Amino acid sequence: MNKFYLSFLFLLLMAAAPAVAQQGVIRGTVYDEGTGETLIGATVMAVGTQTGAITDFDGKFEIKLPVGTYSVRFSFAGFETIIIDSVAVTQAEPVVFNNIVMKEAVSELGQVVVTAEAIRSSEAVVAITKMKASNLVDGLSAASFEKIGDSNASDAVKRITGVSVEGGKYVYVRGLGDRYTKTILNNVDIPGLDPDRNSIQMDIFPTSLIDNMMVYKTAVAELSADFTGGVVNIETKDLPDDKILDFSLSVTYNPSMHFNSDFIMGNTSSTDFLGFDNGDRALPNGARRENIPSPLSGDSNGDVNTFLKGFNKTLGATPQTSFMDYSLSFTSANQFDAGANKLGYIFSLSYKSNSTFYDDVTYGEYQKRVNASDRGLRYATVQNGIESERNVLVGALAGLAYKTENSKYKLMGMHLQNGINSAGQFYIDNDGEAIGQSGYKAFSNNLEFNQRGLTNVLLNGEHHLKDGEWDIDWRISPTFSKIEDPDVRKTAFTYSDTDTTFSAGAGGNPSRIWRYLEEVNLVGKFDITRNTQAFGRDAKYKFGASYIYKERDYEILSYDLQFFGAQPDFGIDPNRVLLDQNLYPDGTIYYNSANSTPNSNEFNSNSRNLGLYVSTELNPTEKLKAIVGLRGEKYQQRHTGRDVQYAQLGTGNNLEDELVIDDFDLFPSVNLVYALTEEQNVRLSYSKTIARPSFKELSFAQIIDPLTNRIFNGGLFQYGDWDGQLGVTRIDNLDARWEIFLPGSEIVSVSAFYKSFKDPIELVRIPEQQASTEYQPRNVGDGEVLGAEIEFKKDLSFVSDALSNFYVGSNVTIVESRITMTDTEYNSRLAFQKDGEEIDNKRNMAGQAPYIINASLGYENFETGLDAGLFYNVKGSTLFIVGGGLFPDVYAEQFHSLNFNLNKTFGAERNMSFNFSVSNILNDKREEVYRGFETNDQPFTIFSPGMSFGFGFKYSF
Repeated sequence: MNKFYLSFLFLLLMAAAPAVAQQGVIRGTVYDEGTGETLIGATVMAVGTQTGAITDFDGKFEIKLPVGTYSVRFSFAGFETIIIDSVAVTQAEPVVFNNIVMKEAVSELGQVVVTAEAIRSSEAVVAITKMKASNLVDGLSAASFEKIGDSNASDAVKRITGVSVEGGKYVYVRGLGDRYTKTILNNVDIPGLDPDRNSIQMDIFPTSLIDNMMVYKTAVAELSADFTGGVVNIETKDLPDDKILDFSLSVTYNPSMHFNSDFIMGNTSSTDFLGFDNGDRALPNGARRENIPSPLSGDSNGDVNTFLKGFNKTLGATPQTSFMDYSLSFTSANQFDAGANKLGYIFSLSYKSNSTFYDDVTYGEYQKRVNASDRGLRYATVQNGIESERNVLVGALAGLAYKTENSKYKLMGMHLQNGINSAGQFYIDNDGEAIGQSGYKAFSNNLEFNQRGLTNVLLNGEHHLKDGEWDIDWRISPTFSKIEDPDVRKTAFTYSDTDTTFSAGAGGNPSRIWRYLEEVNLVGKFDITRNTQAFGRDAKYKFGASYIYKERDYEILSYDLQFFGAQPDFGIDPNRVLLDQNLYPDGTIYYNSANSTPNSNEFNSNSRNLGLYVSTELNPTEKLKAIVGLRGEKYQQRHTGRDVQYAQLGTGNNLEDELVIDDFDLFPSVNLVYALTEEQNVRLSYSKTIARPSFKELSFAQIIDPLTNRIFNGGLFQYGDWDGQLGVTRIDNLDARWEIFLPGSEIVSVSAFYKSFKDPIELVRIPEQQASTEYQPRNVGDGEVLGAEIEFKKDLSFVSDALSNFYVGSNVTIVESRITMTDTEYNSRLAFQKDGEEIDNKRNMAGQAPYIINASLGYENFETGLDAGLFYNVKGSTLFIVGGGLFPDVYAEQFHSLNFNLNKTFGAERNMSFNFSVSNILNDKREEVYRGFETNDQPFTIFSPGMSFGFGFKYSF
């Protein structure tokens, strides 16, 4: 019996042991309000216990306590002590305080007592970061994303002052175009899925992975100099303080696009849903030969027929029913003890599928009328029809972080795969009385598939030596991009009242294009900071270096359908064209290569950019901070390619690894911050920056858009007075801002800026090409930009206490831009001057919006977990393409975007959330138009995105 009781008691003790050992964790980060930086060496203690911790070099701490409720004290010599009451520690989840902000004590016994809920809901850290930043910064934190329920970075970033989002994914800062805005990831250059843009697609980053997004609007020496409007830095989480195990699902319904039986699609493959082709669109064997198999090549009839059957037979789109947009994402992240160190991981998978359908698309080509008294614009070609698209984006991100007492290491890998399947059917009307036009009518089928893959790796080390006197940060990041447009097909039947056929001189014979691009982007950089004293106050001296190598291979192959004899009768069905009985030798159809040897539409380009910098951050007086730096960049760009004349005749231009840019520039920067009070700053800054042409722009490439027949020409081509010497743009920048930070996240700021552009690059209509629609990037006359920004956010408690959870906010950017035209452009405009029209040698700058307005009316209630807002955004009418001579300018019209968003969290741990959104409430159209003197605008591109309704659900395990 005694043995029985002893055994029973033993089992009870064993069962009770876990309960006794049950522990929870409190983690967080402590900031110094005076500097905006993390505070090293602060003491964190659970009141009434002997358990505590000291903040490390990241300002982070962790203490483990038995399950229960505690008061936690934060103390540091010379700073007010903070006590957080009612901290409930459980075994299930760590308690996380990432907004502990300590300020210098005004008295020896200074102390602040707050509740746990209040400290967790604070957004003070972002405000302090903006207040104490060396340069002019605006941004958002993870706390902001969670409050409003933004699912990805593109939804969130447009709430930042002076920021607009183009096409739902690309960020423009201060109304300047993509050329002058740069996006970086974790402070490292990374190309996007479109390598011709500085901005990466923002909608690929789920907000659950983002620690913060900051927009730097003024330069400092440690930033690369190739930006002007701003740099958007997306900082991902490395060692998550809280465990993340999230699953989210969202759907979007657009009544004008989804479940529509008029939706069309062309040839598809079994792997399109994963964002890549399975080989159905592959280039046939023999297609790369100089003389491809044809009746004229000397190949046997059997070989010609076999070659022709290697081409996919689908040339026309067929009706289908479109489905709703939907997206799925899964994210997991956590950290663990690794002895005395910390090990963390983050992993995310995302999948998005979007379908768009436009049944009223218009593409137009218009000319000025020759008669000076006739102010109207006449059409050369107008296309009206329908366009469908399925867009799939698959993303995977994985990262590891390891932290020791004085160092932190991060390894992150990301792969993005994007597939876009599109189809269009258009009626084409060409006016034979327009200059350079033949006059015809046609019905066209266009089929395209674009697949893009991007793989990025980041290896980062951060070290803090000699008790924080020296900080070293190094980063290595390779990126590999591959883009293909396999088998782009255009089939246009020219028709009249009595005939339907193909006509090479009108709608053109059926054509097929294959495009290939591969790019390598290698980045290495290090930054060293010496923390010291000057003028009796804290000071920093920084120096560092970066090296960026990029290389791109690009190739276009094109083929035209021909007839060895009479055309068969196809009716108007493009899918009857390549039936076996129509192929040579049984029929008359064969393909002809439009490729020269060597290929004029093939190039290799590479660039090397070595950057070195030094800077200092000093506090000459108690209220004045000065950040002065100098950056030098040695930039070389080489090109291997040739023009059409050389490829066909051997007498044109042929470059073999030729230096097309070889520059060394110095980029000084000065930022002054004067603290009027603890909450108010006045900022002044000056810097020099640069904008360089892309590989595509500095080439001989001729890239046709089969849908619109618009042709892009590389800047190396010589036309008329254009010498083919496309060069860089150098910019001088002046900025000033007054800012006041109110309690919570409220702010009022007023900014002014001035920018001077030397040789800006703009996309120009080529006046000599009157029979075709061709554009080229060129250096135009010098330019200036003068602008102002106003931002405010305020709750409505000043109206009534009952309205304290409501807020109103707005940020407005107003810009005046001016370009001094070149003599060539000015004279070409004079040649088509209208009666009563006054033309001077000044115009607006292409790509620069005259104004941006962001406004919001919202409701925030942390206690109930309900957040909702009505958000409005508009960008003013902007010069899009520079005309001249016969051709009018093209403007991108205002798009009035009014959206509603509601986010509600549920559950005791708030681990569930529901999101509802309405986009484009005003049902506005996207319009780009030709604009002439005292005449109605005419369409360049017009389509209607319609109104969308979104539903989302997120669950955190």
